[in-house]
Amino acid sequence: MASQSLSKRFQKILDPTKIGTWNVVRRPPVENQTDIQGKPREQNSNAFKLHQSNEGVRLRKALNALTHGKNIFVYHNIRTNQVVYSLTRYLEKTNVLRQLVYHGKKTIPASLRKDMWVPYYSVHFDDSKVGLRAYHLLREFSLQRQLAPPREMVTITEQFLNQKRPRDPEEAKKFDEKFSGKLGWLMEKKDRARIMMDQKATSVADVSAVIAIQEEEIKNGFADGKRGFLTRTARRRRREARAKEEAKAAEQANRVAEFEKTLSSPQVEYKIQESEDATASVLENNGVKILWTDVHDARFAETWSEQVRHGELDLSRDHVMPGQKQIYGVEVLADEEFKEKKA
Repeated sequence: MASQSLSKRFQKILDPTKIGTWNVVRRPPVENQTDIQGKPREQNSNAFKLHQSNEGVRLRKALNALTHGKNIFVYHNIRTNQVVYSLTRYLEKTNVLRQLVYHGKKTIPASLRKDMWVPYYSVHFDDSKVGLRAYHLLREFSLQRQLAPPREMVTITEQFLNQKRPRDPEEAKKFDEKFSGKLGWLMEKKDRARIMMDQKATSVADVSAVIAIQEEEIKNGFADGKRGFLTRTARRRRREARAKEEAKAAEQANRVAEFEKTLSSPQVEYKIQESEDATASVLENNGVKILWTDVHDARFAETWSEQVRHGELDLSRDHVMPGQKQIYGVEVLADEEFKEKKA
């Protein structure tokens, strides 16, 4: 009878990329009087709270491992247009601050203000190796452009002067006198910092270039599992590394399975696994899907590969990257002809 009742339970699938910010994940349930540091602890004790927080960190890492490398989530700063890349839907302070380059005073914030960072777009791959390679290239291109910007990017042009010229006639006159004969000169330090921090357009161009580069790499055998000649020592180290990875994967899978049991009830059985939606069919044969907050931003790139499919992100009121916008059909605003009202 027990097996029959369990089989009748409603099963619900949870996306591991979307539950990382849940409070039950950040602080998973731990029984009272659990042995912590060799002693049973109460729920109100500092040792119990610290242990619960550490368990939450381990659980989030286990959940992220299920889809690690298959998704790249891109955020931009609404004030400076700085762009950061993340392998999780939520932003982590250390990951964000590590990607920001120092361009002068107040160009790197002291902490992560989540109200200043909003979702920009997300990139989805079928193979985690391809996704991790793209993530590496995107961060490398961004860093290289900011540390060694092209000369034409930081020089004074007529367009730059027109955008910067004040509207007040007196101030505009002083501005023209200051920059008279300086076309082609390097911008001032503050202006250079503002230009180099603005990575919103160049980030889209980088994604287009990275996808084109990876198409050639895949044709040449990248991520096919084949390697060149390896020495005996290298083969031994590879075996040891794979054994450690398998042991770590088994530990993380067990942690996720225990969390599934904790969430489940006699009526509902929760399963945490990668969601199979419309994106899965698009990603076959090394396809790439990009979901945009504003699909018009895709025009920042000159060309897109034929393997790329574009979509829209759902609207979100917080800093967490939403999922794909559901399209239920075209809404009919008017199904009859408009007729002029007669007097």
